[in-house]
Amino acid sequence: MSQQLGGFEKFLRVGEGRRLKRLKNQAEYVGTLEPEFEALSDDELAGKTAEFRQRIENGETPEDLLFEAYAAVREAFKRTMGVRLFDVQLMGGIALHEGDIAEMKTGEGKTFVAVQPLYLNALSGNNVHLVTVNDYLAKRDAEWTKPVWDALGMRVGFIQNMMPFAERRIAYESDVTYGTNSEFGFDYLRDNMAVSLDGVVQRGHTYAIVDEVDSILIDEARTPLIISGEPETAAQTYYDFARVVKAFEGIQSKGVAKGIDETEESGADFTYDEKHKTVSPGQASIDKVERALRVDNLYDPRNVQLVNHLTQALKAQALYHRDQDYVVQDGEVKIVDEFTGRIMEGRRWSEGLHQAIEAKEGVRIQEENVTLATITLQNYFRLYDKLAGMTGTAKTEEKEFVEIYGLNVVEIPTNVPVARDDRNDFIFKTKEAKFDAVLADIVARHEVGQPVLVGTIDVETSEYLSQLLQRHGVPHNVLNAKQHEREAEIIMDAGEQGAVTIATNMAGRGVDIKLGEGVLDLGGLYVLGTERHEARRIDNQLRGRSGRQGDSGESRYYLSGQDQVVRLFAGDRIYNIMDRFKLPDDQPMEASILSKQIENAQKKVEEQNFVMRKNVLKYDDVMNTQRQVIYEQRRRVLEGEDLSGDVKEWIGEVIESVVAQHTAAEFQEEWDLAELVTAMDALYGTGVSVDEIDGLDREAIVDEFVEDALDAYGDKEQEVEQMEPGLMRSLERYLILHVVDTRWREHLDSMDYLREGVHLRAMAQKDPLVEYRHEGHLMFQELGLAIREEVVSAIFHAQVTPQDAQVLQDTDGWEEDGDLAYEHQSLAGADAIAAAGMGAATPAPAAAVAAGTVGGGATTVATQTQRVASEWDKVGRNDPCPCGSGKKYKKCHGA
Repeated sequence: MSQQLGGFEKFLRVGEGRRLKRLKNQAEYVGTLEPEFEALSDDELAGKTAEFRQRIENGETPEDLLFEAYAAVREAFKRTMGVRLFDVQLMGGIALHEGDIAEMKTGEGKTFVAVQPLYLNALSGNNVHLVTVNDYLAKRDAEWTKPVWDALGMRVGFIQNMMPFAERRIAYESDVTYGTNSEFGFDYLRDNMAVSLDGVVQRGHTYAIVDEVDSILIDEARTPLIISGEPETAAQTYYDFARVVKAFEGIQSKGVAKGIDETEESGADFTYDEKHKTVSPGQASIDKVERALRVDNLYDPRNVQLVNHLTQALKAQALYHRDQDYVVQDGEVKIVDEFTGRIMEGRRWSEGLHQAIEAKEGVRIQEENVTLATITLQNYFRLYDKLAGMTGTAKTEEKEFVEIYGLNVVEIPTNVPVARDDRNDFIFKTKEAKFDAVLADIVARHEVGQPVLVGTIDVETSEYLSQLLQRHGVPHNVLNAKQHEREAEIIMDAGEQGAVTIATNMAGRGVDIKLGEGVLDLGGLYVLGTERHEARRIDNQLRGRSGRQGDSGESRYYLSGQDQVVRLFAGDRIYNIMDRFKLPDDQPMEASILSKQIENAQKKVEEQNFVMRKNVLKYDDVMNTQRQVIYEQRRRVLEGEDLSGDVKEWIGEVIESVVAQHTAAEFQEEWDLAELVTAMDALYGTGVSVDEIDGLDREAIVDEFVEDALDAYGDKEQEVEQMEPGLMRSLERYLILHVVDTRWREHLDSMDYLREGVHLRAMAQKDPLVEYRHEGHLMFQELGLAIREEVVSAIFHAQVTPQDAQVLQDTDGWEEDGDLAYEHQSLAGADAIAAAGMGAATPAPAAAVAAGTVGGGATTVATQTQRVASEWDKVGRNDPCPCGSGKKYKKCHGA
């Protein structure tokens, strides 16, 4: 691995010299434009932005404008801040515009460097982003550079944690927005949970510069961003329904034609269909539930979730059997694979079914916080059309930057040569001996007034050292990155005479340490590392705190054979060498061979961490493809697209699925057509009779039902549009958004469970990632079918009132108090249907909307109250019209 890495590193360095020479020449050319821009008035300088934008509209590219734009930025810095950007800063700015990482040492002015490419890329009218490591730096850098942006006629904004929505939106309406990686990522997720465009803040992902890019894209990339929410229903509700339905009597459905209530005829509480895993609650069961739960009307829109609870409780009672469909082990309900008989670890039924079975069995209901949205930092930043980064330490991780993000690292030379003296490591046998030497060194430096910055890798070591210094009467500050503003104050004072600052290696990153008066004469800032970090670049970052802009400085690391990185990867070799020389515990070694062993140990850890981060990304790539499909669907809804074409296609797909389920037998004689007609009646209120499809092949049956359903859809559209033009399109968008969001969140949970359990497949010699990809793909296909089924059924059953019309046409009404809750006071039929629960478990093939899944109670409430007992109302859509014309009713008086 190390040899391969070495070869890759050599490959990455090919042409570096030529590129640096080119960047140097380009920076020098910008300098030739200085006289021209110096001659401009302030108004003329600000007017250059409008001129550049017009030229882009006329067909020029940002690359065509680079030299002039950078000259304008340099002039703005001179006028507002009295700073003339160095040529090396222009070189870094050009590398950033080209979509690479500019590695620039500490103190080289990266904050100013970023303004150039941000300005150039914002000229196209897009919002561009500067991503940094904490809120303090986001606010500081935006406010610090604001005079430059004002002079150029551009607006700059920044986002902060807990910032109110209105202020956040204004920040994104600016040309340039500063913020942290997590805030940008969470805003992206929240935008894709919004129910109207007014709730969306981000304006695309055109260009971003990531400051401290190694920290954000590597160190923080192991942990995905997750928005969680409380479970929508309490566990007690599941237990209540399980208790109530336990006394219910159910019968197997016979699939009789429409118009006959099987439950009423038999005296049962509900019917169930074992083949298709569906249930139909009868009026008797509905009455009993209402009495038991003290609910006036189970199908009132305010009780929409209760409909689903009843459906799932009945399924758990009648259709899912212990030691057959599932087992109870260690107090958990575990699914049994119907084909293999094995337990499906990490899998759960969706839509509340698993919780209903847990309630039935009396075990603890697992209702952890639900995942509403999630994305890894890698996949968030890969959304950008162009990404760039800057840091003082990136070269050691270039392989990862290239492989994951397509970012090359360009080492920009310093403006003034580095004068810091980096001493060899001192290596001791034991930690005790090491810390004794560290304490003596700090005390000696402090006594002569030389400032000391002590780096530790954890808070525990910081506190231990602090106690040692207190005992010896050495005043000091301890910094462990808990309060960003206080952190900046402490780190800025670390260069004063006599200052002793203990900090975790990453603390204070992004803040310059300026030396106090007389400190250069004492040797500059002394950086003392108490332990090597597992990543060399973080050690280099600590060292880089000293010796900025050619200042004198010194650094040294104190190590021991008991340090974690040394012990795990090089401990035996270190001890063998030290034993060979028979060194006492308190005498350090300073041999280059030992330092090489430490460096090799760090490389091994870095390689392991890279593999771990890459593995996280591989799993999220599966979700990322699915996420993009769902978010694109949502965006089409929010942008008000006409989705009627999609709905018509879905009607055909759903009908084809239902027909396929009921005609799965090889011989037509075995098809249960009465059951199929009942299922279609539950789906859209069909007028097709058994006689009309008897003898037809599967394709002809599908065609017959699709034609009939599209006619019914046309009738529905005419009925809704009479209330208000365009209302049908609004109804479709509302229902699609509602269903997509609900089912997507359940799917996220299902994928979480799959991810947790799939690693056990390795015991069966199966690749967990391959298994995750395969099953994740199947689950997403099932999700798509479930969404289409639910939307189609909800559209046919929705009963829209004039009050609903107003809510539907105003998407702002889809939100309540700025929260992401849906308006529940509308769409009595639609919400009841949407919540009624369709299909079987996510892990198993999603069942189509079959008899009673939606139809039992919901159809009764939503449609039967409208049927008037007259001769004409009893006519089926495909029956001959009673007028005697000879046409089908749907083509004549039923049209």
